[in-house]
Amino acid sequence: MSRSLRAATHYSERSKSISFIGLGRMGYEMANNLFSKVILHQSSDYTFNVCDASPDTAERFKAEFIQRFPAVKSVNIVSSPQEAVNASSVVVTMLPSSPHVQSVYSESGGIIPALRALGADSETLCIDSTTLDVQIARDVSRQVGEAGASMVDAPVSGGVSGAKAATLTFLVGGQEDTFNSAFPHLSHMGKRVIHCGPSGAGLGAKICNNLILGVQQIVAAEAMLLGQNLQLDPAILASVISTSTGASWSMSVNNPVPGALPGNSPPCEREYEGGFASALMLKDMGLATDLAAQYDSPLPLAAAATELYKQAIAKDESYAKKDFSVLYEYLKKHASQSS
Repeated sequence: MSRSLRAATHYSERSKSISFIGLGRMGYEMANNLFSKVILHQSSDYTFNVCDASPDTAERFKAEFIQRFPAVKSVNIVSSPQEAVNASSVVVTMLPSSPHVQSVYSESGGIIPALRALGADSETLCIDSTTLDVQIARDVSRQVGEAGASMVDAPVSGGVSGAKAATLTFLVGGQEDTFNSAFPHLSHMGKRVIHCGPSGAGLGAKICNNLILGVQQIVAAEAMLLGQNLQLDPAILASVISTSTGASWSMSVNNPVPGALPGNSPPCEREYEGGFASALMLKDMGLATDLAAQYDSPLPLAAAATELYKQAIAKDESYAKKDFSVLYEYLKKHASQSS
């Protein structure tokens, strides 16, 4: 086979392959929805690749997906971001934070070195749904562009429940044509896909959203705890607030009190497992306060909320991995110490 024919064959194989890097609580569900809807709405003649720091998680994903879709062409576990790029023309990343993105994209064995090796004609689309530092995201996007590929930042809103139900909102930053290329893939994983502006704009919008969320979850805990002290039925109180001016997602979906949302199963019903980790919320609050410092934008409530998340995790390390609504438990148990 000639070199040009091998290159054409490789391009054809990559064009019908998608890689997903990062199978955490969110990424696992997002990858599942993306792959399954490609099969249902496009073709089963696709190859899917997954990559995760935990080989056991990747193996579990592969086994469960093949069990659900036995006709799928192939689900492969790749050992590095470089292998993911070599295999696929679309690469989605969902990682914990800025250092992980820098490692996966920029370091040896990463996405950018792989793109450089492929050359300017790789026609690769990178979609990063990590919530990370805006400037780092812009730097990585620039390097991806210089390597001949295209990229959007596409952080999400909607939590683990939204990831599982494919009802996420994607807040996208990047060029218009790249957004249009990413839109079909994001639509498989979410309900709303919003172009917020150029590179970094999606992250800016997400950080502002999570700034509100981080504060709201604490005040929801405060209100519910006060209600408990007043002997109010938590379900009645939650219903009143959710249909009044205090309504919020933290109250009506992620209520921190067991029994407050009859017929629903927020993380508090599972000892605060399976939600958005407090450590990740603390990270997002830190991103907001760092940005605010750069632009001299006051965040008095965010500063207080950030300190409370820090205190809770320092008091009980198990809180770090539990849903951030566990702050209700912290306030309930340690109100006197933290006042």
